[in-house]
Amino acid sequence: MQAPVEIAVDEVEQVVARVAGIDVAKASGMVCTRLPHESVPGRRVTRVWPVKSTTAALAELADHLRAQGIERIVIESTSDYWRPFVYLLEAAGLSVWLVNAAQVKHVPGRPKTDKLDAVWLAKLAEKSMVAPSFVPAEPMRQVRDLARARFDLVEDRARVKQRVEKLLEDALIKISSVLTDVHGASGRAMLEALIAGQRDPKLLAELARGRARARRAELEAACSGRFTDHHARLARLLLNQIDELGRHIEAVTALLDEAIAALPTPAPHPTGGGTADAGTASGSTADTGPAGYASAVERLCQIPGAGPDSVRAVIGEIGLDMSVFGTARRLCSWAKVSPRTVESGRKKSRASTGKGNRYLKAALGQMAVGAAKTDTFLSERYRRLVKRMPKAKARAALARSILVIIFHLLADPTVEFADLGADFYTRRIDKERRAHQLTRQLQALGYTVALTHAA
Repeated sequence: MQAPVEIAVDEVEQVVARVAGIDVAKASGMVCTRLPHESVPGRRVTRVWPVKSTTAALAELADHLRAQGIERIVIESTSDYWRPFVYLLEAAGLSVWLVNAAQVKHVPGRPKTDKLDAVWLAKLAEKSMVAPSFVPAEPMRQVRDLARARFDLVEDRARVKQRVEKLLEDALIKISSVLTDVHGASGRAMLEALIAGQRDPKLLAELARGRARARRAELEAACSGRFTDHHARLARLLLNQIDELGRHIEAVTALLDEAIAALPTPAPHPTGGGTADAGTASGSTADTGPAGYASAVERLCQIPGAGPDSVRAVIGEIGLDMSVFGTARRLCSWAKVSPRTVESGRKKSRASTGKGNRYLKAALGQMAVGAAKTDTFLSERYRRLVKRMPKAKARAALARSILVIIFHLLADPTVEFADLGADFYTRRIDKERRAHQLTRQLQALGYTVALTHAA
């Protein structure tokens, strides 16, 4: 018989006496309160009633719950319908927990109604069987809204650019087969000329600029198509839309930078969640660093593969106060970039990381792709990982390392990024041991080996 394994318990189960659960919908919500019985010890009194999701109704609900002495309110995250409930109840001074819908699913096989869901949420809150989600404060919510608005605008502009490419294919114009970016300086000049009525392939190819002029012969063949006035009208509309979206992106970017600079400066948080393979090291500078976090974007841009756009997206999702997450491991777990272990009997496997925050994972993925192409520690780590796993999995591991670096840089404003170097693993090799291993392998193949040190 195998000896029992002792499991360490970090938290003591807490039973909350006065709780409430709210199952929210678009126009209303179902509220359930569970309170101790006034005269019978050990008994609980459950009350369920509907409430409208208007500001006046929620203000009245907040007064009622505060009068009942409710210690904790649990609300299921349903679309964006939870926002008025959380914002108004928190503003009234109540303790509100927003919980992940996947963690509060009802037991399978039982009936499901709004009333039963509200009772279930209240019971989970009473036994402390749920964990609250990260809901940032008002200044940070503004940063997040701007960051996500910028992300969506960039996506919209990319879709319009794809429509231009589809239009050129319909017109038999194959510029994208020659130029890397149709909307670069050379491609945009050719598009404007086509819209203006120029149809001579040779004259269109002469509009190439920079290195593209070396491929004028290919561009001349690519510009030979049947671009009509109909295509010109559609292309004009699409290019105007791209320009308009570009102006919106610049405006949102300026607002986002202002919002990040206006965030309150938290106290330096002692880091404690990093691991040895978590990426490049960070060295503390002698001075006190930048005033607050006003230059957080510039500091994070020092990470290989990171640019201002991706850094703004990351800050928009996790903020600047790392005390919210506590450790780098908790941040990675929240962002769903850490592998999950699934064990059943003797079978142990690693499951997918999970969906997580799509805005954050997109920014980290962009950083990982850029870092893999550099000559740094992160690129060397990627090359080592990709030898034993698929490329997508190696990029996910690299994204986790980058997020750990971001955590440590944001946790202490006096810390600056310092690359460990692409030869980090080579410098850590025990040369004598490695030489002995290779010698034994050659001897096993029947060779006689004599080693001499190089001059």
